[in-house]
Amino acid sequence: MRRFLGGLGLAACLVGGGAAHASDCFQLAGGERSLMHRAAATLGAEDVAIRFIAHSSYLLENAEGLQIATDWSGDFAAKLDRAPDVITMNHAHETHWTAFPDPDIDHVLEGWGEKGKPRKHFLRLGETLIRNVPTDIRGGYAGVEPFGNSIFIFEIGDLCVGHLGHIHHVPTEDHYALLGRLDVIMVPVDGTFTLGIDDIIPMLKRLKAQVVLPMHAFGRYTLTQFLAAMGDDFEVEYMKGDELTLSQKTLPDLPTIFVPKSL
Repeated sequence: MRRFLGGLGLAACLVGGGAAHASDCFQLAGGERSLMHRAAATLGAEDVAIRFIAHSSYLLENAEGLQIATDWSGDFAAKLDRAPDVITMNHAHETHWTAFPDPDIDHVLEGWGEKGKPRKHFLRLGETLIRNVPTDIRGGYAGVEPFGNSIFIFEIGDLCVGHLGHIHHVPTEDHYALLGRLDVIMVPVDGTFTLGIDDIIPMLKRLKAQVVLPMHAFGRYTLTQFLAAMGDDFEVEYMKGDELTLSQKTLPDLPTIFVPKSL
């Protein structure tokens, strides 16, 4: 019998143990500002630079120079100028996590729970907030590992950015409530190892993010299938490189899928 995360009673404790008021994605107050590294490129206070690294890894950077890498395995460290300040990881496969993160990484956020309990993250760094929404994954022999994956939410710049990780099932109503408002969403499009395309599409339409960033494509064939399945509901823009800078002011008027050049 399959078991998936449920229960609104869990919502309050997952969103900061009663600190839900600190979440900007729930359209409420932010926090104190602190100075981090200076951004490599000149970014406005509300800007976020988002760069596709490889596989399911994106790098987010704000005006303070804070760098966050998603689903980090360490395999692509050579593509970066320095170790990220924060990494998130999921352990459905070894390409999404590492047991030996670089000691220069200040914050290592594991997305899986232990002993059947969900992992809880609510980390504020300057004006950036990182939190997670746990989901289940398929275990061995068609079983289920409770809370084996996390959807990470990054409230960075003036954007709410979501990374679905290695998602294996359709979000519940409780998950949607916890996710809140999303401007940008990073979504696996392989359609096999993660959630099937027939389930991904209605989920994306419900979340209504203005920017969709594909990942975990395993080649142009699955990417093309995903883009075709999205139909006329989303514009498609093929990027000339792997990085774009976004803020509320520069979000596209129509929901748009931005395809990194090296995906």
